[in-house]
Amino acid sequence: MKNWFELAMVFCAFIFFSALAKAQTKENPVMLLRKISLSDNSREKTDLFLRLGEYYLTKAGEYKKDLDSAELCNKEAGKLSMITGDQLSKGKVMFLDARIDKERARWEIATAKMKKSLSYFLAHKMDEQAGDVYSELSYMYNNDPENLIVKIRLKEKAIYYFDRSRKVLKKANVLKDLAEIYSIKEDPQKAIAFLKQSLATFQSAKYEKVQMVYKLLSLAEVQKGDYKEALRYAHLAEKTAEKVGDHSVDMSSIYNQVGVVYYYLNKYNNATYYYEKALVVAKKNNDIPFIRTAATNIAVALIEQQKYYEGIGMIKQYKKLYPHENKEFEMYEDNVLFQTYTIMRQLKNAEIYYKKLVNHYGEFAEKANERTSVLYGFLMYRFHKKEYKSFYKSTKLFDSITSQTGNDLMRSQNYMLWFKADSILGKHLDAIRHFQLYKKYSDSVFNGEKSRQINGLQIQFETEQKDRDIQLLKQKGKLQETRIGNDKMMRYIFAGILMAMVLFAALLYNHSRLKNNANRKLEITRQQIDEQNRQLKKLLTEKEWLLKEIHHRVKNNLQIVISLLNTQSAYLENEGALRAIHNSQQRMYTISLIHQKLYQSENLSVIDMFWYINTLISYIKECYSSNKKIQFVLDLDPIFLDASKAVPIGLIINEAVNNAIKYAFSEKKHDEVNEVKVLFKQVMDNKYKLIIADNGVGLPEKLHIATSESLGISLMRGLAGQLDGTFSLENKDGLKISLIFDQKIEKDMI
Repeated sequence: MKNWFELAMVFCAFIFFSALAKAQTKENPVMLLRKISLSDNSREKTDLFLRLGEYYLTKAGEYKKDLDSAELCNKEAGKLSMITGDQLSKGKVMFLDARIDKERARWEIATAKMKKSLSYFLAHKMDEQAGDVYSELSYMYNNDPENLIVKIRLKEKAIYYFDRSRKVLKKANVLKDLAEIYSIKEDPQKAIAFLKQSLATFQSAKYEKVQMVYKLLSLAEVQKGDYKEALRYAHLAEKTAEKVGDHSVDMSSIYNQVGVVYYYLNKYNNATYYYEKALVVAKKNNDIPFIRTAATNIAVALIEQQKYYEGIGMIKQYKKLYPHENKEFEMYEDNVLFQTYTIMRQLKNAEIYYKKLVNHYGEFAEKANERTSVLYGFLMYRFHKKEYKSFYKSTKLFDSITSQTGNDLMRSQNYMLWFKADSILGKHLDAIRHFQLYKKYSDSVFNGEKSRQINGLQIQFETEQKDRDIQLLKQKGKLQETRIGNDKMMRYIFAGILMAMVLFAALLYNHSRLKNNANRKLEITRQQIDEQNRQLKKLLTEKEWLLKEIHHRVKNNLQIVISLLNTQSAYLENEGALRAIHNSQQRMYTISLIHQKLYQSENLSVIDMFWYINTLISYIKECYSSNKKIQFVLDLDPIFLDASKAVPIGLIINEAVNNAIKYAFSEKKHDEVNEVKVLFKQVMDNKYKLIIADNGVGLPEKLHIATSESLGISLMRGLAGQLDGTFSLENKDGLKISLIFDQKIEKDMI
C-alpha cells in the first residue's frame, strides 16, 4: 500500500504563507543617505526617507535595530510631509508606520493603523495605495479556516484597486496570493484558474520572474492528483528560477516542490535529490522554516523506504538544531511522527501524537487547513485500534473530501481500508462493493494516467542515460582510432602524410564550396522570412491601431452626442422631454464606457465586467444628487465578456438601477435602509446570472408584469432577447430583476 504521508506533503508548502509576504527592496542605503544629505528639496527628501525606511523594514532577517532604523526614517518623512503638505507622502508615512508595528508583532495596533491609512487613501482616491493596504491587511489574519474568506475578500478588493490604477504587476502578484489561499482551502480548481490569470497578467507586462506562479500551479495540480501536469509546472518553475538567477529562499521552495512531485511518482531517489538541494539553499539563506521543511521531507522519503528510525531520528534532530515557534509546522511534524508510529504498529507511541492532533484540530480534523492530511492519519489509527464507529464516520467524511478534490489515489486507499473493516465485521456485501470501488479508482490512477506519467518519466531518464553512454562510446572510439592512426603513421609516415594532404585539400575545397552555396541559400531565405515578418508585424500593428481608433472615435462620437443632448436640454422646459434626454444620455454613456475600456485595453475583444459594473454604478450614483440614502451592494465575479454581450448587460443594469433610484423609494421607510443589490455570477462553465434587486415599494399592483409594455421593461426584455437569455421580474418586498444567459468564453480571453 502506498504510504500515508502523500497529502501531508503538500501541507508544509502553505504553512509559511503569511510569514513570507515580505520581499527585500533593491535599494542602496549608502546612496540614499548621501542623496538625503545633499538634497535641499523637502519633497525629494521625504521620498528618500520613505525609500530608506522601506529598505530597513524589508531587510532580510528579523532584527530590532533594522526596525528601529525604519521607524526613525519614517518619523523624519512624517515631519517633512507636514511641512510640504503632500497628501500622498502623508498617507505613505501612515501605512509604513502600520507595517513596522506589524513586524514588531503588535497585531492589534498595526491593524488599527492600517485601517486608518486605508480610509485616508480611499478618501483621497489614491487607488494604488488603497490596493497596497487591502493586500497587506490580508496578512494580519492567520490561515485558520474561518479567516480564509476574509483574506479572499481583502485580496479581491486589492485586485479591484490595482486594476483601477493599472498596476499590472501588483495585480498579478495579488492574483497569485489569492490562488494560494484557495489552495489552502483545498479548492485546486479555483487556485489554478487564478494562477493562470496571474501568469497571463505577468506575461502581458513581459515580466519573466514567474517561477513562483509555476510552483503554485504544480502544488494545485498535486492537490488534484494530476502528477504529470504537476511535474511539468515544477520543472518550469525550476528552469525559470535558474534562468533569471534566483538565489533566494524561493529556490528552496521550488526544489522542494519538484521533490514532492517525484515523491508522488515513487521516484524516491529523485525526490531525495531535490529535497537535499532545497536544504542546501535554505541553509545558505539561514531560513529556519525552510530548513525544517526540507529536512522533514527527506525524513518522510526515508520512512517511505521503511527506514523508519532514520526518518524519526532526523525529524527530532532538526527540531533540536533549528527550533522555531510555528505551531502549524510543529503539528505537521507531529502528524508525520504519528503516522509513522501507526505504520510501525507502535500504537502507544502513536497515541501520544494522536491526542495532540485531536486537541489542536478536533476529532475529525475540522480545524485543519489541509484537512485530508490529518484526517487520513486518524482514519488509519482508528482502524488499527478497532474503533470502528469513529472509523466509519471518518471514512465517509474522507471519501466526500477526496471526491471533491479529485484525488483518486487517496480515495482508492480509503476504499481498501473500508473493505478490510467490512470484512472483519462480516459485512460481506459492503466489502465487495468497497473492493470494487478500490479497484475502479486505483486502476484509473495506476493503469491509466499514472502509468503513462511514470513511463514518460522512465523514458526520459533512460534517454538521458543512453545519451551519456553514447557520448562515452564516441570518446572511446575516438581514442581507439587515434591509437590505430598512430600505428599506421609510424609504418607509412611519408605515404600517409602525402595522401592525407591531398585528401584534406580536396575535402576542404568541397566543404568550402558546399558551405558557400548553403550560406547563400540560407541568406536569401532569411531575407525573405524577415521581409514577410516585417509585413505581418506592420499589418498587425495597423489592424490593432485601426480597431483602437474605431473604439476611440465611437466613444468620442457618443460623448459629442451626449454633449449635444445636454446643450439641447438647456432650451427645453418640458419635464418629460428632459427626462427622455437624460435617460438617453445615460444609455449612451453606458455604451461609450465599453468603447473607452476597449480603447485603453491591450485585449480588444473582451470587457472586464467587474471593472465595468463598478464604474457604471459609480457613474449612476454621481448622476443623482438625491437626498435618498441608498446603499449599493455589489457581488461580482471576475468575469470577462465580449462587447456584444457587455453592452446589453450594461444597458439592463443602467435601466434597472435608474428606475430603482427614481421610483423604488418614493415611500420613505424609517425602519429599513434603502438598498439596491447588483449580483453578477458565473453559475456554470458558460452560464451567467445577473440580478438587480431593491427593497423599495415594487411595481404598482395594477401593473401586470407579464403583459406590461412600459418602455423600461420592454427595453430590458428586448436586450435580454439579444443575449438569448431568460428574463424575469419578481415583485415581492421590492422589485427583483433576473437574467440568465449563456456565453462561451475562449481560453485566450482569460
